[in-house]
Amino acid sequence: MAPKRRAAAAAKAGGKKAKEEPKDAFTSTKEALLAAGPQVKGRRKVDEHCSLSASGEVHEDYDCMLNQTNIGHNNNKFYVIQVIQANNRFFSWNRWGRVGEVGQSKLSPFDKLENAIKDFEKKFKDKTKNSWSDRSNFVSHPGKYTMIEVDGEQDAEVKVDDVDGKVVKVSKNVLPCTLNDATKNLVQLIFSTDMFKEAMECMNLDIKKMPLGKLSKMQIAKGFEVLEEIEAAMNQRRGGARLEELSSKFFTAIPHNFGRNRPPTIDSKEIVEQKKEMLMVLADIELAQTLKSETEKAQEEMIETVPHPLDQDYNSLRCVLSLLDTKTETFKSKDSQRVGGGPRDGGKSSSASLAAPIPPANGDYPSQGERFGENDGLENRRLLWHGTNIAVVAAILKSGLRIMPHSGGRVGRGIYFASENSKSAGYVRTSKNTGVMFLCEVALGKENTITKDNPSLKKAPAGFDSVVARGSVEPDPTKDTFITLNGRKVWVPQGKPVDQPQYADSHFSNSEYLIYKESQCRIRYLLELQMH
Repeated sequence: MAPKRRAAAAAKAGGKKAKEEPKDAFTSTKEALLAAGPQVKGRRKVDEHCSLSASGEVHEDYDCMLNQTNIGHNNNKFYVIQVIQANNRFFSWNRWGRVGEVGQSKLSPFDKLENAIKDFEKKFKDKTKNSWSDRSNFVSHPGKYTMIEVDGEQDAEVKVDDVDGKVVKVSKNVLPCTLNDATKNLVQLIFSTDMFKEAMECMNLDIKKMPLGKLSKMQIAKGFEVLEEIEAAMNQRRGGARLEELSSKFFTAIPHNFGRNRPPTIDSKEIVEQKKEMLMVLADIELAQTLKSETEKAQEEMIETVPHPLDQDYNSLRCVLSLLDTKTETFKSKDSQRVGGGPRDGGKSSSASLAAPIPPANGDYPSQGERFGENDGLENRRLLWHGTNIAVVAAILKSGLRIMPHSGGRVGRGIYFASENSKSAGYVRTSKNTGVMFLCEVALGKENTITKDNPSLKKAPAGFDSVVARGSVEPDPTKDTFITLNGRKVWVPQGKPVDQPQYADSHFSNSEYLIYKESQCRIRYLLELQMH
């Protein structure tokens, strides 16, 4: 304890505080989710498979979703329990079965509310070994179900005024949308409920247990914590039984739909990284859903004239998207850069928009421009590609690109860019064949060139600002041109891919550009692509 007191005394005396290592996006996101704490529950919705779903309502918060995965016994099952009030009667509703299936159900009527509640609490205790009254201190038990935290349905109540003792509905004048067609279509896409569902289903997530609009920050955080336990067990070389137990715990916390297949054991670093990526996408979807719920909440307020919903979604991004004129030299250089991908080109652009994020009115986070300004001293700036999952585009536009825990791996933990769009196109995840890629201004500064994998990198080597894994093929350097952005010269690859004899023995086919500080890049252009 003494060293801590001395450190504190030194700080008071004006001594320099030791600089903390920057946290990766995985750790930062987990801590942010935990810091958010339990979310306020909205109004609960009767299970859609219950015959009373249209006429009944859930009594108070007597509603729970339980899940249990046991890989050894090939268990991957759910249990729903609700107290429902309908037509002055009370019911206890139970539904159970294999994740991904409707399962079996039972609806029990009761004349008195207290009897329905007793039945609910007894079933909860039988299935979880926990008391409903003490659920805030829920403890998971082997062979029992675990409670999945979801938020309430958040149904929008009709806003009314009382006029001369009569209730009247407030009519609202929704203003016309002010966005141009291309931006309107983009905003619709990146906030599309169907798109988010598609992204979650592609990750085998069970959207019945984690419905859109009800993703619980605390539940996602539990998934982060279990993955950390799995990593620790791997590092300690714990046996397969322990990894199977922890994998069951993970799939219980983050319900997956494996059909009738046996849930897999998370037993390799690669699978852990995949699950980290999945949770990061899930957290970004939760952010986008939060932005959308803010829009819906604004619509519910007692205001007679409101902006169009798409304008509200757009404003929630806190960025400016300006459609490029196809006749300008800037657009032609971008289109030429896209075509420069040659026959391996991943798709063709249907629109291109300049993205210039700005800070929110309350200034609670620095804008990309301010953050990028930290690197004014760095030269060697290039316009480079970055491909991503369509489900995280809204989160990226709001917060910028982040260093992800799964960041490729071959050149360590950083933000990856490419000079060939065909390389970045491989990382694009689409919705109905539509994807998004970013063109970013990257302040590379002094490059450290490598030709072999180095997955241990977490920062550029001493004396360097970036790492470039040189590929055996690169857009013809003699065709590079430049544009001027904010008074700075930014080089733009324009040529078709050609062989690079000096890097013929490189382990990389295409060059990869790595930065290890999020502040060294700024999104300049967003391209909506039709992928083939």
